[in-house]
Amino acid sequence: MSNAELAIALLQACQQRGIMLATAESCTGGMIIAALTDIAGSSAVVDRGFITYSNEAKMEMLGVSAATLDAYGAVSRETVLEMATGALTHSRASLSLAVTGIAGPSGGSAEKPVGLVWFGIALAGQPVIAERQLFAHKGREFIRHETVRHALQLGLRAVGEDQAR
Repeated sequence: MSNAELAIALLQACQQRGIMLATAESCTGGMIIAALTDIAGSSAVVDRGFITYSNEAKMEMLGVSAATLDAYGAVSRETVLEMATGALTHSRASLSLAVTGIAGPSGGSAEKPVGLVWFGIALAGQPVIAERQLFAHKGREFIRHETVRHALQLGLRAVGEDQAR
């Protein structure tokens, strides 16, 4: 499925279940919310998108703690869990998709290479889930595109929808 098809499937699944959705995005800079809002009628499901590129934005808009950022960095399991939780707390949504990563072409390290992305999925009433992905270093556009794709797939999985149809 294309990203557009995944976005349509996620919107339909959320609408059928009465779920509002929010995103908290760092490395994608709003590409996930854009994929969703490109679809007519998405306002029935999409509440808001937080674009929190800087650490300050993560703290101010989502309530990510300075201690977490200091101890683990912006690209970490701990940070993405707080981002996903914060998106629920600061919205009317009951599902949030959060991403933070290193899209490159520079900025990576041995510990956190270019292509490393952490995903956070929060569904009201369920434990928040974090997942780590390491995408091939095939350029910034590729990493960001694959991040959007994977986030939409995780959203479908979170609402119990099989995205492989």
